[in-house]
Amino acid sequence: MAITRGDVVAVLGSVDDALVAEIIATGASLSELREAFAWLNSEEALMNEGRPLPGTHVAALIDLIEPQDDFGL
Repeated sequence: MAITRGDVVAVLGSVDDALVAEIIATGASLSELREAFAWLNSEEALMNEGRPLPGTHVAALIDLIEPQDDFGL
């Protein structure tokens, strides 16, 4: 089942429409989006549980939703 804008907002909260479109374009599922969000918010805890590293879709989602450090470069 395709992820929807509502799914993205339910997981991430209020986000930019462009980001929503990029997330939907990955073809990831809602469970993959939830997993990516969990990795970003508790990476150490998930690793301590022995969880496998994120798969392709989850890694792509992490790259999209991870806050970017803008140092004016």
